[in-house]
Amino acid sequence: MPTFVLPFPMIDPVLIEIGPLAIRWYALGYIAGILLGWWYARRLVSKEALWAPGSPAMTPEDVDDFVLWITFGIILGGRIGYVLFYNFDVYLQNPLEALKLWQGGMSFHGGFIGSVLAVILFARRRGIRLLSLLDISALCTPFGLFFGRLANFINAELWGRPSDVPWAMVFPGAGPEPRHPSQLYEAALEGIVLFTVLWILAHRFDAFKRPGLIAGTFAAGYGVSRFIVEFFREPDAQIGFLSGGLTMGMLLSLPMIVIGLWYIAGSRKRTL
Repeated sequence: MPTFVLPFPMIDPVLIEIGPLAIRWYALGYIAGILLGWWYARRLVSKEALWAPGSPAMTPEDVDDFVLWITFGIILGGRIGYVLFYNFDVYLQNPLEALKLWQGGMSFHGGFIGSVLAVILFARRRGIRLLSLLDISALCTPFGLFFGRLANFINAELWGRPSDVPWAMVFPGAGPEPRHPSQLYEAALEGIVLFTVLWILAHRFDAFKRPGLIAGTFAAGYGVSRFIVEFFREPDAQIGFLSGGLTMGMLLSLPMIVIGLWYIAGSRKRTL
């Protein structure tokens, strides 16, 4: 054990509580991510230079309507994914518990699937290019990832494995051992680093003119980032390690990497 351990900043997970109404940092993380993504998506579709002449992906008004679809995709997919991937046996015995979103329990991979389905349905309904809408959604997603992981840190959940690094922390409820603040690693990789890479592709390399490139880079980039962080993150107690020392997070990230690389390769043949 290190001689010096950083104290965990005890931040109340509830920001404001008025009678039975409690506003939690976790909920605010989702709200902030969706609102910032909404704002940024409107900016992206309004910049004609990012798109081939005469072929913007959608209008700002389309973005306003789309945000409701993507919100439902994130919430429903995230919750269903958590139930199926991480706690199926528990919820099978108590199905009504799956409806209690306020008790926490969301899966990024489930939310990713739900978001993709929302994109597909909205694109078909409005006659919008599917790959371009996927690209816009991918570039806006790191906002939510960043704030969501910060909320995980505030909630002292999804902590890391025991460690003796100088910045290790003792998380409440995780025992006396100092641990990696893996939530912050994810906020940095999945939020800041991934957004920076996607921003450079979009604004410096005309990636929107090669539909699927940004979406593919996001999928592969998130998959690699999550796979790396899983080496520092404590596996979910109800699942533990899988065969070969893999975790559920690693296993679910591998298809994202493969699909992302496939979209990147295919984007070379698609030019607006």
